[in-house]
Amino acid sequence: MKVEKFKVLLYLKKSEPDKTGKAPIMGRITLNRTMAQFSCKLSCTPGLWNARESRLNGKSKSREAVETNEKIERLLLAVHSAFNSLMERKKDFDAAAVRDMFQGNAGMQMTLLKLLDRHNEEMKARVGVDRAPTTMSTYVYTRRTLAEFIKTEFKVSDLAFGQLNEQFIRDYQDFCLEKKKLAMETVRHYLSILKKICRIAYKEGHSEKYHFCHFKLPKQKETTPKAFSRENFEKLRDLEIPEKRRSHVITRDLFLFACYTGTAYADAVSITRENLFQDDEGSLWLKYRRKKTDYLGRVKLLPEALALIGKYRDDTRITLFPPQDYHTLRANMKSLRLMAGLSQDLVYHMGRHSFASLVTLEEGVPIETISKMLGHSNIKTTQIYARVTPKRLFEDMDRFVEATCDLKLIL
Repeated sequence: MKVEKFKVLLYLKKSEPDKTGKAPIMGRITLNRTMAQFSCKLSCTPGLWNARESRLNGKSKSREAVETNEKIERLLLAVHSAFNSLMERKKDFDAAAVRDMFQGNAGMQMTLLKLLDRHNEEMKARVGVDRAPTTMSTYVYTRRTLAEFIKTEFKVSDLAFGQLNEQFIRDYQDFCLEKKKLAMETVRHYLSILKKICRIAYKEGHSEKYHFCHFKLPKQKETTPKAFSRENFEKLRDLEIPEKRRSHVITRDLFLFACYTGTAYADAVSITRENLFQDDEGSLWLKYRRKKTDYLGRVKLLPEALALIGKYRDDTRITLFPPQDYHTLRANMKSLRLMAGLSQDLVYHMGRHSFASLVTLEEGVPIETISKMLGHSNIKTTQIYARVTPKRLFEDMDRFVEATCDLKLIL
């Protein structure tokens, strides 16, 4: 941007003195052909004001002059600092932009919650396209806790990015953990979104620096994936559920389908007949794009999975299975655990874990094949799902012993 004229003028507004007779000091920024006025939030005795110098006369002889002149110096320094910062961006700006930056006016500048709101609106438009509703809810809850934290700790409704510091994110983390009693994994997601918004603010020029770029997120807790034991699996599979509890029947069958195919809930309730393919040998395959990663999942359908698809076949419905709200499904699974007398908690994703271990790995299916079935982009993810079970370990060791029984050790 070419700057032909940049000037900051301070003047006294003598027409509006306060009760003590002091007049407010006003300012005017001139940048090329644009002007912006502002209040310095200072006042002085009119007789001390030097219009030529934009200072108060008196120097060391007047305490009022010394204190006010120091504040004026800091104010002018802030104005020039804001001007230099805008120049570094190498984008066009006017006098009002300089004023808004040095004042840190939350109503005029892009602020933390305002940018998060804008981002959330963009995310909302992508729900159903390349984002799941559960992803959107995380952003909504992040916004809610951030607003509560800012109001509680700073007594304001929003913060400019210039008001953030390294301690802010640490205090926000403590607020979520100690006052809101949230789990560390949940807080980790919230902190990740906060860092993302600060990165966007820096890239778009709303913030002078990338806040929290060196802040390390809490380590993700490594947990052993929960898979069904064969005993509990058979109890649930053979459970007789009264016909009047059709919702529970659907939940049980959706879970069994996950055990037979490795599909997540979001995929199981959205797959259609178009996701079914027949190979040259006449076997039926399920091919689908995972909602979570958009990677292709491919699995040959077992007779049990085919039976479930046939049980719910309805040519008037688009999806293979009847729709069921996730909250309903979760509540039903708690009831099913009690009805079947299971010794483990029952959550839908256990079906995917069970497919990776109980149904495939224990039956000798190579982990590379399981990775393709589950639609994983990295086999390391599959290794987390398909932990080697004791049964598989013993079988592999038996084969190893048998294969090496004729070997002789020569020293």
